[in-house]
Parts: sequence; C-alpha cells; structure tokens
Amino acid sequence: MASASENIYVEHVKGVNGLDKVILREIRGWSAEVYLYGGQVTSWKNERREELLFLSSKALFQPPKPIRGGIPICFPQFGNLDSLEQHGFARNRLWSVDPDPPPCSSHTNSRAFIDLILRHSEEEAKIWSHRYELRLRVALGPAGDLMLTSRIRNTNTDGKSFTFTFAYHTYFFVTDISEVRVEGLETLDYLDNLQNRERFTEQGDAITFESEVDKIYLSTPTKIAILDHERKRTFELRKDGLPDAVVWNPWDKKAKAMADFGDEEYKHMLCVEAACVEKPITLKPGEEWKGRQEISIVPSSYCSGQLDPRGQLDLRRVTFGC
Repeated sequence: MASASENIYVEHVKGVNGLDKVILREIRGWSAEVYLYGGQVTSWKNERREELLFLSSKALFQPPKPIRGGIPICFPQFGNLDSLEQHGFARNRLWSVDPDPPPCSSHTNSRAFIDLILRHSEEEAKIWSHRYELRLRVALGPAGDLMLTSRIRNTNTDGKSFTFTFAYHTYFFVTDISEVRVEGLETLDYLDNLQNRERFTEQGDAITFESEVDKIYLSTPTKIAILDHERKRTFELRKDGLPDAVVWNPWDKKAKAMADFGDEEYKHMLCVEAACVEKPITLKPGEEWKGRQEISIVPSSYCSGQLDPRGQLDLRRVTFGC
C-alpha cells in the first residue's frame, strides 16, 4: 500500500455514484483509474490525456451490476458454462486495498501502483464453496505501461482442491473497428463461441473485423499486437501464465441488445483478453497461481495489408516490469 509520501503517484478518491476509486499517476503524465468495486481498471491515459481503454457511455456503476468496459476480472470462471454467473463474481464484488502485498519488482520501477485483495465471503459460499485469496496489483511502468499481476491461492481448510478459469477482459479503445488488425494469432486453433465452441483454425494472415466475433484462441504467444490504423499506433499485449486469448466485438445487433452499451459503440472498441479458459487451473490447498498482463503503446503504420512495416514489434520477445 502506498505511503503518504507517495500520494503524488497514488490518490484515493470517490468515483461515480460515490464508489471508491484509486488514481495512479506516472511522472511523465500517464494515468490509470481503478475502482475497488470489481477491482476494475476503468481508465488508462497517455501523457496527452488520450483514453486508451474503452468504457461505455452507458456503463453502470451500480452494484451488483458489472461495469461495462475497462479491464474486468473474470474469476472463478470465464463465460457461462457453469452454474455461476457470467464471468464469475470477482467483477461485481467490493475489493479492499491489500495492506501487506507480496514483493514485486515494480516497487523499484514505479511508485504508481495499488494492491487489491478479494477473499471468500459467506455470501459467495452459497454459490462457490471454496476459500480463496485473490491478490491484484495494478501498476504503471516508467514508460506508462499498464501492468496487472494476479495471484490466486487456495485457502481451503478441508483439504479440497478447486478449479477455475480466468481472464483479463480488456476493452481497448479503437478509432474504427473496420481499420483494426490483430497480429500474433494467425494459424492458431480457436473455439468459436458463436458456434457452440466448435474448434477451427485461423486462416487469415491477420485478424480483421467486419462482423460479430467471439473466439477463444488456444496456445497463444506471449505477445499479441492490436494495430489501430487511424491513430497509427499499436497496442502490445504481453502476458504470462495465461495461454489463451479471447477476441470479442459484439457488432451492431448485439450492441443494440445490451442495455449498458451504446448502439454504435461497437465501432470504437475491441476486446483482446489474456485468459486461461480451455484447460482450467486446479489448485490444492496452499497452492498459488500467478498470471500477468502488460499493455504498452508503440507508434505504427501499415499499408497494402502489410503489418508493422517499420519493424516496431518483436513478437518473440517478452519482458515484464512486475
């Protein structure tokens, strides 16, 4: 937890509807906002104050409803294949600031970080009977990179293991979805949620968008690139401990069916999510799992369908600041 001397980097304030919010500020002007409700990042801005994450203009900040946009935490399940609510309960529970977080190298790199914690409750025991501890660190790196690290521990005292799936449900803000390309997932197998999770192989050189998409890519690389042609910039998503990647855009018909989503907002968002879905994680009592995601921005341009002509990206190399 940040000390008083660090309040230039970490500020605790009230957000929409009086919900507790933490603002992180990096010395060069980058910022992020994190709500304790859902442990959810809702904003990430560069030094020019440009918003990089999508948050719906109709997003509800009304517990127990989830917040539409930013980076929802999906735990203990992604999707709705089990008896639990869609994407689990972590995204619509109130988290607390973690007063005693585990050590992390980002302490030496940045003072703009917050540690949150979510533990089992009596209310949750009615729907998921396991005891757990979920720690989340949100940090801004020295260059403004947005870093999320999650640690999940089985704290059961009855000797029982538990199994879960997980995702960082990241909503990227894009200028025009029809001018966006995703690189790093080509030739991979995926499960198509629009076809009852039937398995296919990606055929394109890169992923482009002209209709609804809801796919879970399997055994993905540690780095994925999202190219926004209109802004001439690329999001680099780097991940560890999360082998899958979900790509989602609801397109026009489904957008109109969602009460907390603007009819035309699908044109300006894309979810690319670091996830562990196909092969659930099992933890014995006392065991811990860790997953990380880091997002950064690099200038980019492409023409005639060529991705990254300036050689800005190296999808084989991945390093983490936390």
